[in-house]
Amino acid sequence: MTIRHQYAGEGVHGFERLAQGYTPDFLLGLYRSMLRIRRIEEEIERRYRDDQMKTPIHLVIGQEATAVGCCAALGQRDLVYSSHRTHGAYLAKGGDLKAMLCEMHCRINGCVGSRGGSMHLIDKEIGMAGTSAIVGGAVPIATGAALAAQMKGEDRVVVVFIGDATTEEGVTSESLNFAALAQLPVIFLCENNFYSVQSPLETRQPRRSLREWAAAHQVTAVAADGMSVLSVLTAASAAVARARAGGGPTFIEAAVYRFCAHGGAGDDSRTGYRDEAECAAWEAFCPVVMFGEYLTGAQLLDARSIGAMEQAIDAEVADAFAFALASPHPTEPDLYRHVYAE
Repeated sequence: MTIRHQYAGEGVHGFERLAQGYTPDFLLGLYRSMLRIRRIEEEIERRYRDDQMKTPIHLVIGQEATAVGCCAALGQRDLVYSSHRTHGAYLAKGGDLKAMLCEMHCRINGCVGSRGGSMHLIDKEIGMAGTSAIVGGAVPIATGAALAAQMKGEDRVVVVFIGDATTEEGVTSESLNFAALAQLPVIFLCENNFYSVQSPLETRQPRRSLREWAAAHQVTAVAADGMSVLSVLTAASAAVARARAGGGPTFIEAAVYRFCAHGGAGDDSRTGYRDEAECAAWEAFCPVVMFGEYLTGAQLLDARSIGAMEQAIDAEVADAFAFALASPHPTEPDLYRHVYAE
């Protein structure tokens, strides 16, 4: 048995301290948002084998807390950019589920008109500004968006979700450097799940803290427990306040763990790149389950209310899939849309 990476957070014990100052309704909203993302992802995974979704998928099962915790600290005018693993950020920011599933089924009313699939989700109305399947591709774009907001004098913070592998791209160092130089209102949220596809972090980088690596660029760099929605919320809220006050960029390293394969449905641990015991060890600290246990212990949640949430989410997801499957495919004239600026 080889467990390379162990959970080092506080688990359920840290919630009581971090929950101070938040209303019960707000805390329940965080739980429901994570539960909703989990159930949506599970249904996508279940249906993916039907081969009706003509797109690669990269599920966020296990990583819901980072998206929900960060987006809870943002306003609608704030912008979010993401990498290929984008479902969580899109949904947590308020992206339209029906438009997302239409996009994944290549329907004309998808959120990017059947042109992007799962890895290129956009909903500009709620600030989901763009995603890129290229590792690091969204980083300079997000940095430029922060520069634009600064130059226009807009009250706007920009967040870009990245993985640990993105820190190995030269454009990330260039963007951190420029963000520090110009004191841009941008947050680099690094979801460190320790693997780039199937390559462990320690085979790609020397043993070091990604937070300390980022700090060397003269940006504020902090660590968060990526399995704790309140830990991420706390770090993100401080970063947002810093950015709004003109304090410049923040790099947040959130240690997380993806419970599924890098891409597609199911788990790929049996290929040998990570030990199944490592997966099991992290699953014991599931962000949805842990927060639910805290809320139940605090008498804010019970089996009846969880059941009601589950029922409502199941109905929403079923309706969204039915809508997507009944939606029209693109037609030949649609090929010419979005080719030239209107």
